[in-house]
Amino acid sequence: MGISRDSRHKRSATGAKRSHYRKKRAFELGRQSAVTRIGPKRVHVVRTRGGNRKFRGLRLDSGNFSWGSEGISKKTRVIAVAYHPSNNELVRTNTLTRSAIVQIDAAPFRQWYEAHYGLPLGKRRGQKAKEEAAAAEAVTKSKSVERKLAARQTTAKVDGALESQFAAGRLLACVSSRPGQSGRVDGYILEGEELAFYQRALKK
Repeated sequence: MGISRDSRHKRSATGAKRSHYRKKRAFELGRQSAVTRIGPKRVHVVRTRGGNRKFRGLRLDSGNFSWGSEGISKKTRVIAVAYHPSNNELVRTNTLTRSAIVQIDAAPFRQWYEAHYGLPLGKRRGQKAKEEAAAAEAVTKSKSVERKLAARQTTAKVDGALESQFAAGRLLACVSSRPGQSGRVDGYILEGEELAFYQRALKK
């Protein structure tokens, strides 16, 4: 029968059946959903109306995620789907859609933070002390670089909830692109009240 996006097949608000005054039309066409999963990149190109193209992401494993409070974005690996506001089945099957809450690799963001501020992030105390001593031996910075890092360190505060995620090596992020339409899985790291909300939802 095919997938149709028309509303003529639906009943009216009162429950009455609508009359059929024409057959299906190509502009009412609906296609099969992409059901994007996590895996080695596989994207199909779909020719759409007007000769335009859509990029059906069938398998994706990495994307650009932004860290809003720091104003940067990095390409990082998507590890798993942690929560989905519409359906738990999408979590079980690791299906990527817009607004899915995913776990991403924290390493690119941690490396940027440590290079930018000259401070360790998300490391346990013993490990932190050892690495600081090793880094001090390995790298000798010029006075101008040290002054620049010292100035930046005054604003280098990271939220406690986020820092504990950095210690685990995984961050919670929200997908803001549409993988089935654009063939990309891009999004942003959850912070503040939004992070707290989704952490409560995950605990439930």
